[in-house]
Order: sequence, then C-alpha cells, then structure tokens
Amino acid sequence: MRTALVGGGASGIGHAIAERLACSGDRVVITGRHADTLEAAAAQLCRAVGDGTASEVHALVSDMADPASAAAAMEEVEHRHGGLDVLVLNAGGPPPGGILDLDDTRWQEASELLLLGPLRLARLAMPGMAKRGFGRVVFVTSTAVRQPQPDLAASVVLRSAVTAAAKLLSLEFAAEGVTVNCVAPGATATERRTQILANRARAAHRGFDELDAQDLAQIPAGRAARPAEIAAAVAFLASDDAAYINGTVLTVDGGRTETI
Repeated sequence: MRTALVGGGASGIGHAIAERLACSGDRVVITGRHADTLEAAAAQLCRAVGDGTASEVHALVSDMADPASAAAAMEEVEHRHGGLDVLVLNAGGPPPGGILDLDDTRWQEASELLLLGPLRLARLAMPGMAKRGFGRVVFVTSTAVRQPQPDLAASVVLRSAVTAAAKLLSLEFAAEGVTVNCVAPGATATERRTQILANRARAAHRGFDELDAQDLAQIPAGRAARPAEIAAAVAFLASDDAAYINGTVLTVDGGRTETI
C-alpha cells in the first residue's frame, strides 16, 4: 500500500484529492492546522471510502508555513508508515490584493505558505522516494500563473515561482522513478472561489450573482470545475500510468486559459 500525504485535506480541492487517492487504495494522511476540522474530515473520508477498499485515512496536524512543524510531520509519516510515496502540495490561497497593496509582512506570510513551505516538504520527501525507486510529487497551483488576475497578486507571483521550482525539482530524481508535476485548476466550486467573487463584488459595488455569471461566461465549459475533477487530474499524475510525465503543468480549467 502506498502512502500519500495531502496538504489542506480538510476541505475543498485537498479533501477531494484525499478521497480520490483513498478510493484508489492508497493510505492517505491529510494535514492542516486545525485539529478539530482535520479529525472531522478524516472521519468523513473514512465513511466515504467505506469498507470496499483496504485504504486508510489519517489526520496529522501540521502547518506548512512552519519549518519545525513540516519536519515533524515528515518524521511522523516515516515513523508510522515507513516512508512517503505520494506528496500532494496543496495550500489555500492568501488573501486577495493587488501587487502594490501587499506589504512586506503579507508577502512573507504568503511566501511561507505557497512557496517555501511546499519546497521544504519536497526537499524532505524526495530523497527517500528516490531510494525506494518510486515517488510522485504534485503541486496544486492555479491557472492564474498563465493568465494573471490582478487582485490575486500573491498567488500569481508565488505560484509562478512554484511552477519554476517544480520544473527544476523534476530533474533531480527522474532516473530513480520520482516525478514532479503541477496541476493548475481554473475556477473551482469551493469556498475559496466564493470568497474571491464576494471580495470583487464588494470592491466593485456590484452583486455577487452578477459577477458569478460574468465569471462563468468566460469559461467555454460554462461552469466551474467540481473539486473531484481536479482530484482526478492529481490522482492520474500520482499513478503508475503517469510514470513518463515529468516536469509539466496539467491545466484543468474547462478551456478558459487563452494561451496555447
């Protein structure tokens, strides 16, 4: 049984990824900062998976932005499960704001969450994966990297850096069976999307439903993604079938991104 660590597994895209991997038979460890919500999410995942698979779901309280917490989480996984096979680096987005609106403190906080924290976990996990001859690292980023949104400056800048870092990481242990890729979701039906649209509605003094409709009209598919659809992309990249896919970005956005 392979062991997968999924960041932000208590809700949204992370929760959907954890469920998909667990249903595929992986042992899944979900991480997050709040013990109560994390334990509740793990219990819900156990019920969703049911008795039809041999998979397990565990909760591990950890703050990706805290170096000591990240190291302790990796040590716990090594101690309990003998190593990590799949690492899904997923974190909630920082507060909205334009490129000139964010002060140094907010940039530093966002950097720890979106860039330094994920890199730290990858650095801790990948050598062990290489020794065992198998590893999958998947960064969950955003299509805003390819089509920047001005009011999401921290996400655009730092996830662009993550995309570059993932490309470099993909060169390190490819010959040992370790792949590194990104999944870039577009608009997805999560609490995060609702918060972003609500913020835009307040700033523009317009109605939420109006901005929601305007946003969906820009998507050829005519709707936001379901979290399970993002999870399916991550699960594919984490599978044996994706062994020769390395250093790339899989965009999941219903056709919205305009670049080729």
